[in-house]
Amino acid sequence: MKTKYNNAQGMELLITYSRKPSLSLRNQLVELHAGLVRQVAHRISHQCTEPYEDLEQIGYLGLINAIERFNPHQGCAFSSFAIPYIRGEMLHYLRDKGSTMRIPRRWQELHNKGKKVRKELTVSLRRTPTGQEIAKALDVSLQEWHECELALQNRMLVSLDAKISPTTDSTVSFGETLADHRYLAQQNQNEDRIQLQSAISQLEERTKAAIECVFLKDLPRKEAAKQIGMSPMTVTRHLNKGIQQLTALLDSQVA
Repeated sequence: MKTKYNNAQGMELLITYSRKPSLSLRNQLVELHAGLVRQVAHRISHQCTEPYEDLEQIGYLGLINAIERFNPHQGCAFSSFAIPYIRGEMLHYLRDKGSTMRIPRRWQELHNKGKKVRKELTVSLRRTPTGQEIAKALDVSLQEWHECELALQNRMLVSLDAKISPTTDSTVSFGETLADHRYLAQQNQNEDRIQLQSAISQLEERTKAAIECVFLKDLPRKEAAKQIGMSPMTVTRHLNKGIQQLTALLDSQVA
């Protein structure tokens, strides 16, 4: 049964969950926002050969991750926050599922010996040796030497622009499935900034003013004291107090 989405109801549940998380409440939020998962799964399923149902199931992991990390007081719509998590989970699944060709160690060793033998035979025969001659020198069958050569020749680097699906209709490339470290770093910085702002807002007014003037506006303590209306020594006391309170608040948020 599909649940009709309501923005007010969704935000109310997210606020409640951020204060007191529970499995039942999280299940409600997953059901309420399932449409986001279906939307992303539908779009990506048309860009690859992976079944829609598999993408949808993987997408719910991203949705749960978004629910766990979302701060309802940051002024951001949950859908905008959640979709990158959902899409990222699906793309990582597609990337991880892609098969990687593993060459048996025996063939790797045989190929290395074969290169050495080819050079030696080229010098002694004064021509390029045949596969049969190389195989005989290596004491293996011609078929095994050909299979070894073919496997090593086919182990080529794949362009990041190459599509993850062999079908011509696929539009998702390997590059798109890789994590953008600059984006992730920026996202982490934004989350840290939001957490810090949330913690500062919980300080007593004069302590908050001292923190903002000295650390955010980078004012000298004497100038900060004039703006706030207190002595520099009092500013220092509020700064020490504020740092201790912020440390406690941020530690509790991380926990």
